Amino acid sequence: MSEPVRGGGTCATGKRAWPRYWALALGLAMAGLGSGALASEPAADDSAWSVLSARSERGLMLDVVAAGPRLVAVGERGHILYSDDQGRHWSQAKVPTRQLLTAVAFVDAQHGWAVGHDAQILATTDGGVTWAKQFEDLNRQAPLLDLWFKDASTGFAVGAYGALLATTDGGQHWEDVSARIDNPDQFHFNAIGAVKDGGLFIVGEQGSLFRSRDWGLSWEKVQGPYEGSLFGLLPTGEPRTLLVYGLRGNLYRSTDFGDTWANIPLRGARGPLEFALSGATRLADGTLVLVGNSGTVLRSSDDGKTFSLFNRPDRLSLSAVTAGANGTLVLAGQGGVRVAAATGADLGQQQVSQP
Repeated sequence: MSEPVRGGGTCATGKRAWPRYWALALGLAMAGLGSGALASEPAADDSAWSVLSARSERGLMLDVVAAGPRLVAVGERGHILYSDDQGRHWSQAKVPTRQLLTAVAFVDAQHGWAVGHDAQILATTDGGVTWAKQFEDLNRQAPLLDLWFKDASTGFAVGAYGALLATTDGGQHWEDVSARIDNPDQFHFNAIGAVKDGGLFIVGEQGSLFRSRDWGLSWEKVQGPYEGSLFGLLPTGEPRTLLVYGLRGNLYRSTDFGDTWANIPLRGARGPLEFALSGATRLADGTLVLVGNSGTVLRSSDDGKTFSLFNRPDRLSLSAVTAGANGTLVLAGQGGVRVAAATGADLGQQQVSQP
């Protein structure tokens, strides 16, 4: 598998890759694990439940978020894990799928949703302990890759080939509203998020960017700064300000809701960072944290203008990050979920961040 110069490119099968976690797939391939690590486990029937496994917390996990005081992570084979002690111990939820789950979001401590392959959308009303399937579309033969909810009623899910689904009743009904976006090439939509004092923003394949000033009713294409795939976005908390990130360490910042962009150079001890970035979070104190391939952890305390870099010695690729207790980070990716120090280092490990 080779990394393309433009767009999502193709995977080893010759098909367009699912870019939300393709950055992680690249890291796995470089580690000699191949793309099979991202495959979903075949289910005996459509009603199959995820298999309980003592090793689930060390399997591939693609997203991790907070649900009130609880942590919830999703990943391969329909595995959903939750922790009530800030990541020290994990329990496996009861989940009605064995498909790869790509993203999860909560609006409060009880109500959450997860998305994944077969355009599946799952929902929970008990903080992630049990889940029900709300939606799937086997004919799409493509995954949903991210989701955003305004409240317990209104939300959107995005995915491969320009999929945009919307609900106004908490997911009891999902409507395909992909036609609201002018996307004739059907670029994959990799991430969606809300920008303070701006509206909704979507990033995707071949540097495609779209924004909505009316919270999803209408969309406009934004001229982007980069023609390679973008895997995620991170609103900084400042008005109209966000970061977008993707292949080869490309990171850009806008302070005007996408009208203009500034490149944020990322360097380590050996030169420019060239590892793909695939996940990010904003901590309670405003610190921004990004993660990516080869154990990359980036931190910014100046609203994303500059970053410090730490590469975890295990070099396991990371897909997502969220805040843990007492200044720690909770990391998800290759090798499962783990708690790390504020810099990304293992707890108790001596380390030095690279400028």
